[in-house]
Amino acid sequence: MAKPDTSTLEATVAAALERFNAKHEARELALAAARAIIRSSANAIRAVHREEFERARRLFAEAQQLNAEMREALALHPDLYYAGFVHDAQKELAEAAATLALATGAPLPTPEEVGVELPAYLNGLGEAIGEARRMILDRLRRGAIEGCEELLRAMDDIYAGLVLFDFPEPLTGNLRRTVDNARGILERTRGDLTMAVVQHRAVESIRSSNPSDPPPA
Repeated sequence: MAKPDTSTLEATVAAALERFNAKHEARELALAAARAIIRSSANAIRAVHREEFERARRLFAEAQQLNAEMREALALHPDLYYAGFVHDAQKELAEAAATLALATGAPLPTPEEVGVELPAYLNGLGEAIGEARRMILDRLRRGAIEGCEELLRAMDDIYAGLVLFDFPEPLTGNLRRTVDNARGILERTRGDLTMAVVQHRAVESIRSSNPSDPPPA
């Protein structure tokens, strides 16, 4: 019987340990960046709803820089890059970008401009439909109809674009679920806005026919 030869084992183990240490370090850096991206993106969206647009832009820029650092950390580790947490962070970043654009009237940024993968970008757009609904409801509570129909039209445009992506879920990052949710949000918002517009026109009609009546308190 030949004598077992383990002479290569020490070098193989050493090389494997080195690679796993590098992968572990990259993963920890990327996870920390992903958590920070989600936090900064959420804070940017909150700032948008408060109409603190400069603060929202600053927070979004911070999130973009963190995203660049995360991508760099995982450049040699595609298995980690596509493990799921990168998608979640980039989806939040895309949602923040779309929400800021919708609120300020800026063009929707492209995936390349945001710096995210396409599935994350599309899902972020879908999530931004919910943020647009909140903008409309906030305006309606203030009695401001102006701009609401334009926001609804933008929501409709986004939804119409997203429904074209009829591909398997692993390719789109579960986009179908996002689109289904967006459809419900869109229809509820259309109903709420329609009712508000009808009521607003009725009030204006009454006021015009009774110009001597004082405005409601």
